[in-house]
Amino acid sequence: MDKVDLKALISAAADTIAAHAEELTTLDQAIGDGDHGLNMKRGFEAVRAEADQFAAKPLPDALKAIGTKLVMTVGGASGPLFGTLFMALGKEIFPEPDRANLATAFGKAIEAVAARGKSQVGQKTMLDVLYPVHEALLQGRIGPEIVAAADKAAEATVPMKALRGRASFLGDRSIGHMDAGARSTALLVRAVAETIEGHA
Repeated sequence: MDKVDLKALISAAADTIAAHAEELTTLDQAIGDGDHGLNMKRGFEAVRAEADQFAAKPLPDALKAIGTKLVMTVGGASGPLFGTLFMALGKEIFPEPDRANLATAFGKAIEAVAARGKSQVGQKTMLDVLYPVHEALLQGRIGPEIVAAADKAAEATVPMKALRGRASFLGDRSIGHMDAGARSTALLVRAVAETIEGHA
């Protein structure tokens, strides 16, 4: 991997979330609080506003700072979970990561999210996208294949029954809807993968 262009990644992530905020809200209205799109947009716009400061830091410190900012600004259940993902990634990643370190760090970050949310795969959450993406990384997949894995995994949450989060209160009525957190995770994976591909 070349040196990560953090400003480009932040911009791509914020643009993607902003472009899909309504879609995420609609998904969340079906089985959640209906605020996921707005919350995610607010959080990533807050990160974008400080992109210069984050980009000036070494990558591990930048990721931890971004995670902290997301916890403070996203709100809801998603803030702590997405924040934990970035903060844990920052603890494990090298200043100039190679692919092996990225895969290892990402795996540890996913474990931290699972512990924070007290959830696991198959419960209709963002973890249902994170684990397949990690698997694709471990298998040496390239950008478009990782994006495809993320999209397929988000789609696979539709027939699931929610066992964690607000949607779990709906029981069987949560079946037939895509999980908003899984969708936003897949969108972020696409933004990162396409930006890194474009700068490779």
